[in-house]
Amino acid sequence: MGLFSFTQNIAMDLGTANTIIISNDKIVVDEPSVVALDRRTDKMIAVGERAKMMYEKENPNIRTVRPLRDGVIADFNACEQMMRGLIKKVNSGRHLFTPSLRMVIGVPSGSTEVELRAVRDSAEHAGGRDVYLIFEPMAAALGIGLDVEAPEGNMVVDIGGGSTEIAVISLGGIVSNNSIRVAGDELTADIQEYMSRQHNVRVSERMAERIKIHVGSAITDLGEDAPEDYIVRGPNRITALPMEVPVGYEEIAHCMEKTIAKIESAILSALENTPPELYADIVNNGIYLAGGGALLRGLDKRLTDKINIPFHIAEDPLLSVAKGTGVALKNVDRFSFLMR
Repeated sequence: MGLFSFTQNIAMDLGTANTIIISNDKIVVDEPSVVALDRRTDKMIAVGERAKMMYEKENPNIRTVRPLRDGVIADFNACEQMMRGLIKKVNSGRHLFTPSLRMVIGVPSGSTEVELRAVRDSAEHAGGRDVYLIFEPMAAALGIGLDVEAPEGNMVVDIGGGSTEIAVISLGGIVSNNSIRVAGDELTADIQEYMSRQHNVRVSERMAERIKIHVGSAITDLGEDAPEDYIVRGPNRITALPMEVPVGYEEIAHCMEKTIAKIESAILSALENTPPELYADIVNNGIYLAGGGALLRGLDKRLTDKINIPFHIAEDPLLSVAKGTGVALKNVDRFSFLMR
């Protein structure tokens, strides 16, 4: 980046849980989608990792916000400040004046016009001059390395923090899609509720997230891959005395059962609406899993057994959408599916 560069290209995966920014083919920002604001002035105090450390630990003068819920912007002002703060981290080099930004941003495929408008406005207020939007499953397919413009069907299931995006892609377009607001956050809420009901222990959202990472599983028999029990510490719901509860992956698999079943039926309903020729391609190629939810132990096996089509986990599921937005950014003029 020189002193006189006028335009800077950045690709952004604006996720409910994490925001990833790619510039010059490199991942320059990979931080939680959290912003901390001063209650009195509404000025930004911290963004990303630093704000996440304050989350659920703030004093009355600070409010930490996750501006995105269920994959869409829930707090417009906080989202704009968060985008500004994260884009600033990209522009740490010396510039005589701020370069104008050309941006490609991934959005959920079930977004309404109003939600798309909100993302576009936020990006423009944060300094974007040319803003292109790409549907997340399409970006995930590009990130996995699929040829999205080929005349054959590929199915991608992107399980993020706030929404699960399921799409059948052929000839550079989405043929059949299903976007449900059930994903990682819902699984975390299931764990919170289960710990409270079953073990009488109050756990925070962050603790539930840690339980999911350490012992989360989609099936009750992992064999040799079984993780060790995770020790949960927290206050008793009734007496407020400290408790230590060991949690095993089998009980977590049981408590997440209903939510995973919802994702299964959404995949089946997208397959129902798929034309037979493309369906045959999908059975042949298998279905690709991307997003943080793809890391849930045993999920690919469970879905393969249930649906009878092989499921493949993307090479780097957390980064699939971000890498895809990076590919789209390089080919802005070529890809017809980018929305302006």
